[in-house]
Amino acid sequence: MRTHGSASELEAQRRIAGRLLLQGHRVSEVAKLIGASWSAVKRWKVAVEKNGMNGLAAKPHPGKPPRLSQKQRHKLVGLLRRGPLEAGYETNLWTCARVAKLIQQHFGVNYHSSHVWKILRGLGWTAQKPERRARERDEVAVERWREHDWPRLKKVSRHRPSPGVSR
Repeated sequence: MRTHGSASELEAQRRIAGRLLLQGHRVSEVAKLIGASWSAVKRWKVAVEKNGMNGLAAKPHPGKPPRLSQKQRHKLVGLLRRGPLEAGYETNLWTCARVAKLIQQHFGVNYHSSHVWKILRGLGWTAQKPERRARERDEVAVERWREHDWPRLKKVSRHRPSPGVSR
């Protein structure tokens, strides 16, 4: 599993470890000081012995680059915060299909709606489910029922005697 941190932060950690190893510190000491595993520091030591400090440089990430840049993702968050009503939808609910359409309209990038969920999660958004309530719901009547009727109707535990009842 990949360690958390940007490529430059992780490279800086490796370079600090490399300097400590070149100063003669043992692998176990460096691992404890840096907060890395013994096996990782051992790999770094081999890399320093083979290629010097350049052996610890960050390598480019494999795979295709993202189709939306960081700037575009930031702009997308702004568009999402304005809400679906502002984007021309009838309800105030974002769906993956709607977000995919928004991305296509504003950035010219086509994403499948199921992939949009991965993008939203990467931006820190979570799935929300709207509460389903009757339009005719009377909150005062519901609260009154909870306070007065429900305690009267609720079953009392058989294992505990009711207050005021002795055995």
